[in-house]
Amino acid sequence: MKIDVFNLKREKTGSIELSDLVFGAEVKEQLFYEVVKAQLASRRAGTHSAKTRSEVSGSTKKMYKQKGTGNARHGSKRAPIYVGGGRAHPPTPQDWSYRPPRQMRIGALKSALSLLAKEGRLVVVDALKLDEIRTKGLTSALKALKVESGVLLVDGKDNQTLRLSARNLEKVAVLPPEGVNVYDILRHDHLVLSQDAAKALEERCLR
Repeated sequence: MKIDVFNLKREKTGSIELSDLVFGAEVKEQLFYEVVKAQLASRRAGTHSAKTRSEVSGSTKKMYKQKGTGNARHGSKRAPIYVGGGRAHPPTPQDWSYRPPRQMRIGALKSALSLLAKEGRLVVVDALKLDEIRTKGLTSALKALKVESGVLLVDGKDNQTLRLSARNLEKVAVLPPEGVNVYDILRHDHLVLSQDAAKALEERCLR
């Protein structure tokens, strides 16, 4: 498939040929659920914790004699029914992360790229190069490209000018081609790729 290539003023400078297997694939939405669920699960800290009756502080002495008091039998003030006692079956730290099969991850990435290309929300530019680190300059470029909010910009990780110019923009994110993922693609309205990034993404999906 051929996609038009623009400069940062949205002037057409040519076209780029990209693989139909990556940018024109069948959109399998069921893969989005599986892969995004795994990504969000892997972000969980899993640090929730509470103390059992053996971990809370308190005397280990039997509270009163076993028989003859008319009270229920108790052996410790650390029991869960007492204020300050331990919890029964408390949450413990755990690792929630898991990794879907590679074919599923790549299939979801292809589907996400194809969905944006199909809906006209994919823009390819010749280069995402700014003259200086300036948020206003990037904002003007995005306005000219007609992608003002909810934008994922993808270019090489050595493009520090772009990354630093975008860091104060709430609805703009910058990723290198190797860091592009399904969750970040789907949560933005537009995807803007440099020519080099588009080819790098294509190579990554066909590897």
